[in-house]
Amino acid sequence: MFESSMIVQSAVSAFNNAALLAPGFLWWAILAMPLFAIVYFCSNAITTRIGWNKENITGRASLVAVVLTAAWIVLFGGNYAVLRDNATVLPFLIAAVVFISSVFIASYRNVLKFPRFRDAGRGQKWGIVAGWLVVLMAIGLSDVHTWWGPLLQIGAFLLGVLVGRVARAEMRPIPGCILIIALVTVAMLMQPEFFRFGQLGALTPIHLMFLILMAAAISGTVALRNVRPRGAIRHSAYVKIKWLLRFICVLCMALFVMTESVLVFLAMMAVFFVMFALSVWHADKLAGHSDERMFAIALGIFGIITVMPAVTGIGILYWANLPANGDAWRGIRTLL
Repeated sequence: MFESSMIVQSAVSAFNNAALLAPGFLWWAILAMPLFAIVYFCSNAITTRIGWNKENITGRASLVAVVLTAAWIVLFGGNYAVLRDNATVLPFLIAAVVFISSVFIASYRNVLKFPRFRDAGRGQKWGIVAGWLVVLMAIGLSDVHTWWGPLLQIGAFLLGVLVGRVARAEMRPIPGCILIIALVTVAMLMQPEFFRFGQLGALTPIHLMFLILMAAAISGTVALRNVRPRGAIRHSAYVKIKWLLRFICVLCMALFVMTESVLVFLAMMAVFFVMFALSVWHADKLAGHSDERMFAIALGIFGIITVMPAVTGIGILYWANLPANGDAWRGIRTLL
């Protein structure tokens, strides 16, 4: 109980949660509610101001969310005293996020318009070199718990940039962004105190509820984008199978609340996907843009649990600029 490492771990991770009943991310979200309301009601003015429109908002919103997520995972983590053992796989998962994020960002070189070194003037070349050094230094310092940590992260970043640069097309915005969101969520659940998300891995009911919502949003986005409504399965059989899947989902959620296990979380996501995919497959048709609305929800929840109001704002902005279809929630309710 009074072991020095335990005391240090408690002190390092407790500043985000004053007590187990005070999840810091929730209070940040509540304080940011006026900002979210402004984003929603002024969405047209904001998108016009930043040059987004209905044709490019999907790519631009996903790109900005990925850039912010990559910066967050590099700059926000780093409580190495709270890693539970030296054999943790968290650095490798973070490296995977850095790699996929850099592939995503580098593939949008035409949108970002990075300055080309050979075409730049002498002063610009020094600026480009300085910028690269700052980025590499930040990425290297994001993992210093072992000697090979900086090499792993910098190597993942450079390899990702290389792959993104040689890619013939831009990475698909929603699948790429939802993959990065899923990986970061799993990383946060693996060791919540590393990302200042929970106190020594003891998650509150609020933490668990938002993680369950995050799992449902990710699975729903994947199901809506990859399964097509075909009106399949007789209605009587569909109702029985659906209730069975609902029961399994409830069991998975209960087991996750009791164990806080990453494996149970992944299994819960899989069951969510099967239930949502069955609902889509059985439907004759879905309300328009249901997958994009679910993606907007995923962005909003992800911004809340990572304490990034900007990402939640992007989700709200994306939702507000989708074409109105009368009942925006009908396609989402079909999944349940």
